[in-house]
Amino acid sequence: MTYEAILNQLGYTPNEALADQLSRIEKNTTGYEKIIKHILDLHEALKTDESYVAMSNGNDYFKIKIDATSDISASDAMDKINHFADKFKVKLQKVDGKPTYYILGFAA
Repeated sequence: MTYEAILNQLGYTPNEALADQLSRIEKNTTGYEKIIKHILDLHEALKTDESYVAMSNGNDYFKIKIDATSDISASDAMDKINHFADKFKVKLQKVDGKPTYYILGFAA
């Protein structure tokens, strides 16, 4: 899958800077080539819960952001995130004080 296609699916307008960032994310994410499709599927699944997958501004990782305005949507988003992490054996890192998780890659 091309960087342009991935950026489009995540809602970005592709450009060289974003492609460079995506390249760094690919290098930092253990097993990237095996889980990128599942990351994009998670992004689509989270839309109904006012949540999404994006590229982090501060670190070269994908992040999962829960922006749900109701407790029910937030809970549904967490269920989907936990299912994703468990099913595909993906290691997540919670961001302190925020409803945000970094996708680090396959758990060791």
